[in-house]
Amino acid sequence: MSLLDDLKWRYATKKMNGEKVPQEKLDYILEAARLAPSSSGLQAFEVFVISNKEILEKIQPLAFGQSQIVDCSHLLVFAAWENYTEERVSEAFDRSNTERGLPLNTTDAYKAQILGMYLPRDPQVNFEHLARQTYISLAAALFAAAEQKVDATPMEGFNPAALDELLNLKEKGLKSTVIATLGYRDPSNDWLVNMKKVRRSKEDFFTFID
Repeated sequence: MSLLDDLKWRYATKKMNGEKVPQEKLDYILEAARLAPSSSGLQAFEVFVISNKEILEKIQPLAFGQSQIVDCSHLLVFAAWENYTEERVSEAFDRSNTERGLPLNTTDAYKAQILGMYLPRDPQVNFEHLARQTYISLAAALFAAAEQKVDATPMEGFNPAALDELLNLKEKGLKSTVIATLGYRDPSNDWLVNMKKVRRSKEDFFTFID
């Protein structure tokens, strides 16, 4: 039941105190994000881990002035591929086969199926699919942070285009999708810290089809 207790403990921290997250805890959270599932195992995104205060100060106005951006220990920026390309997909399959000690052509049929499905599709449709993969990694990071008793606040409230420009993501063929701050709550200045966690009832949330 510890995971459920951790999830009951966590909340979207509104005010952080600037304290640094120990390296071993940060590493644990990042490893959870890295190990998260992704479609076809492609891991078609990257995570930027930002602690540079000058960069965080530049990001804050791009995130509607939210104080957690500058008061956090680290900011995670999840950035997905702009689109699927044959080169990127092939690289991912080749890496997987190599690490498993398999011939590179082992997954050729599956790779051809993936490319045949994705490459003809509208790039925006593909990006929306790619962006959703980052949320799985984000969730793993949030759960790991809760386990480590590190506060985390996921945010969609930012200007992706401006953030992409600041971090030169377009040059990498990436677009930011979601961000999350890691740090520690400031109980005396966070209006949400003692509020009851509210979720829909089980009866309203689940539909069982037996």
